[in-house]
Amino acid sequence: MSPRDTDRLHLLEDAVLNHSTAFGEEERSRLGLRGLLPFAVETLDQQVRRAYAAYGDQPTDLARHINLRALQDNNETLFYRLLRDHVEEMLPIVYTPTVAEACRHFSQIYRRPRGLFVAYPDREHLTEILRNRPHRDVDVIVVTDGQRILGIGDQGIGGMGIPIGKLSLYTALGGIDPARTLPIVLDVGTDNADLLDDPMYLGWRHPRIDDAEYHAFIEQFVTAVEAELPGTLLQWEDFATPHALPILERYRDRLLTFNDDIQGTAAVAMAALTAGCRASGTKLTEQRVVMLGAGSAGVGVCEQIVRAMTAAGLSEQAARERIHVVDIRGLLTEDRTDLDPAQRRLAQPADAVPSTTAGPAGLADVVAAVRPTALVGLSTATGAFTEQIVRTMHAHCDRPVIMPLSNPTSRSEAAPQDLLDWTDGRALIATGSPFPQARYGGREVPVAQCNNVYIFPGIGLAVTAVRATRVTDAMMTAAAEAVAESVDTHAQVPSLLPERAHLADTATAVARAVARAAVTDGVAPHLSDEEIDDAVRATRWRAEYLHHHAQA
Repeated sequence: MSPRDTDRLHLLEDAVLNHSTAFGEEERSRLGLRGLLPFAVETLDQQVRRAYAAYGDQPTDLARHINLRALQDNNETLFYRLLRDHVEEMLPIVYTPTVAEACRHFSQIYRRPRGLFVAYPDREHLTEILRNRPHRDVDVIVVTDGQRILGIGDQGIGGMGIPIGKLSLYTALGGIDPARTLPIVLDVGTDNADLLDDPMYLGWRHPRIDDAEYHAFIEQFVTAVEAELPGTLLQWEDFATPHALPILERYRDRLLTFNDDIQGTAAVAMAALTAGCRASGTKLTEQRVVMLGAGSAGVGVCEQIVRAMTAAGLSEQAARERIHVVDIRGLLTEDRTDLDPAQRRLAQPADAVPSTTAGPAGLADVVAAVRPTALVGLSTATGAFTEQIVRTMHAHCDRPVIMPLSNPTSRSEAAPQDLLDWTDGRALIATGSPFPQARYGGREVPVAQCNNVYIFPGIGLAVTAVRATRVTDAMMTAAAEAVAESVDTHAQVPSLLPERAHLADTATAVARAVARAAVTDGVAPHLSDEEIDDAVRATRWRAEYLHHHAQA
């Protein structure tokens, strides 16, 4: 095959370069594409209409997800233009909750390779694997080990669906060039017996490696990334609690990295709580928070609230006294011997809430004693926010902020409609997954989806635009504040988060705020506010076709 043959076929096979039927007559002649495409020449708008019609013909959400992934693998520009034009409708299909089902069926629906599959048996070839990446320059990596996928647990190599979906939103909302993104799955085995017994499973058919091997492998991986892709943002995604926080603590001061489950979840929850304070006319320092769930995400949210309260004037001790965390055994207290160091920092005195004959105080006991103004769930305990608990809370708080944030929808601690009914329509609600529209008193009540999509696209855009070297706590706080400030405070019925139709605008606002915080923290070159705005604007990739030039 001649170089010219290779070039012209590459244009049609590379999803970043392919224009498909939008290649004009002059381009088809110049690039040797005449006859390789149907005669009609379409505009991008026409392609979008045709692609949307095909999408609408799909019978199920999983089929729609597969349809969009196939389009993404064929023509990235068309995919992102379609996603941009229908972001509210397609966000639940590209990402949560449908992506969970796609991860579960990853080996069955696998079509084409995307990203890098880094298997433990290949650990001596990490440099070679990274050099095999599809595109040389990379701004953002999302990596998972597939162990804790969206509340459905260990999906092994199927976890690759998460980095792919997440990076789609980095591009669609944050404007990161899709050619400069890289999804990675670390295949360290799986303890999912169904996958190990599945003859179609495409991953390494082996139980998960032990912790010593695991952490050594993570170190090998990070070292290889540092050498091959220095300065690239590395986002950790859906790692199990025992691994997530230690990995973050080990590497956060070594390279440009963050954990979205811990820090992104914390930032968006903080944004919703801040908006809730504004809607109820109260101060952050007055809030009493009860958290159900003591995993890495729950702990991360609590620590973010502590930082925000101290920034607002409370001492750290006073802030911690206003946050009570409950796990499957009950309230986290100082006399418990089963807490890890991060959980112990959030433990209350042993007598903070009286224990029961069954053991430490449970959620109902804590709510009755603490009288919280905010109730947050990251427990995956379906229905844990019972009518009794919610009514007890509402009896002492006129406008309670209630956030059942567990994913997927089937694991949510409560349904928004129930929360409204149990609080006489007064609850300010944010959920972790999509729910049907709620109604009270004859009108629709907005239910914010507390999705990290409000945070991470802007983080990626910010660090890319100003060449930041670290992701600091102040940058995450700035992201939360920017999201809260983007909420329409003049709406007749208040919401805790901005409208999802404006997610791209929110990402830009987050990027500007985060970039300013990076400069202030000294982890980015000194730039004026105007220079930051220009850098953010210039960095944004747009779903538009560029002209190709034939090679000799």
